[in-house]
Amino acid sequence: MPSPCDPQHAPVGEVGVALMMIDSRLKGIHDGKTETDAQQQLLIRQFAQSLGPDGANDVLDGTCTLIYMFMSWLRKVHEQHEKDVIEYVVPNLVATMRMMPKSCPTEVIPIMAGLVTAAGLGLSPNLWRGQYGDWTDEEMTPLEATAFLLAEHINRIADDPDFATRMITEALASAEED
Repeated sequence: MPSPCDPQHAPVGEVGVALMMIDSRLKGIHDGKTETDAQQQLLIRQFAQSLGPDGANDVLDGTCTLIYMFMSWLRKVHEQHEKDVIEYVVPNLVATMRMMPKSCPTEVIPIMAGLVTAAGLGLSPNLWRGQYGDWTDEEMTPLEATAFLLAEHINRIADDPDFATRMITEALASAEED
């Protein structure tokens, strides 16, 4: 019986914009910037405001699509080694988020863990989350942090600081060709 959280029923959203935001954060960290500079924060805020509510929802859906794609890749890699992706990814994600109390308040960490678990099980993260009501403002930064942490985890596994971004870019290019 098909699940109402099946990814085929989920909106893809603005994956390119979400990827741009995550890639910007990854590059900032690798360039030694531990905090986003004020100018970059202003540009991101202005960009988000220019999208309007529908555009912001599209970026949110795009971020969930990234999480799904990242977890799909991680699931395949873990299965090749006969390991469970949820067992190896979710506890590390939760532990890292607990060390980021300003970005990831304790009360939203279970939601992000559930989101990643849903994606690890092949379910749509945004449809899974939608079962519990509308997204809250408190969940937006942790959602971005979740996508960022998964991308960084993939980059470490691949021993390539641009692997996660390149993987998504290639998948988007391939989808456009089809």
